[in-house]
Amino acid sequence: MVLYGVGETRTVIGSLKDRGYPVVAVVRTDYGGRLASVSGADRVIPAPQDAGEMSELVRVLGVTQVIDATHPFANSLSALAREVCAGLNIPYIRFGRGETDLPEDPLIYRVQSWEEAAETASGFGGTVFLTTGSYNLEVFTQFKGLRGKRVVVRVLPDHRVIRKCQELGVSPRDIVAMQGPFSVKLNKAIFQAYRAGVVVTRDGGPSGGTYNKVRAALDLKIPVVLIQREKMYEPDCPGDIGQLIRVVERNSEDG
Repeated sequence: MVLYGVGETRTVIGSLKDRGYPVVAVVRTDYGGRLASVSGADRVIPAPQDAGEMSELVRVLGVTQVIDATHPFANSLSALAREVCAGLNIPYIRFGRGETDLPEDPLIYRVQSWEEAAETASGFGGTVFLTTGSYNLEVFTQFKGLRGKRVVVRVLPDHRVIRKCQELGVSPRDIVAMQGPFSVKLNKAIFQAYRAGVVVTRDGGPSGGTYNKVRAALDLKIPVVLIQREKMYEPDCPGDIGQLIRVVERNSEDG
């Protein structure tokens, strides 16, 4: 079972299929489901809502290993998978991205939480440009310090994601529905087009586009609020596809 999330998940699925492993992909959006199917997943299922539902899926589908390739930030699906795998005594493998190597710059404001990010962003004038997607968007839309400010959010072009933005009060003109990652040049063009006064992002790792977002903002002298991730404490947290496959193969041999 592969929990779909980061861009490399498509390669993870393809690599597993090339080695003869059947793959069930767990997705949180229709868009992710389409990408998982194209990548070769034998079956695509929506993310379960609780431990009981996930345990039943694991049992019925005969899952022997779970690969968590969701975004490298704490999230409910990861927590659910860890809990179920521990209870059923099957391997849980967290596919990890390293942190982005960013310069020390007075325009980069490093914060430890979403709430701190909203508070820090509220201290700047102009448009608050969120490149953090729809996850925890309500922290920003409901933060009192941001009332009256224009909040623009860049999200995946998925109808459920866009609906969530609208339900939280984000105007259609402030929803940028695009699939990344983006080049420095394109980021600069978008930030300029929306007259961003501050950019909010999180460290999605070297392949997650974080560097290009930060570089574009710094080139334009726009402050960046960077949400830093929690440290992951996993016994198996391979950082590239080759390491991941070796862990899967080792688990198969041990099983």
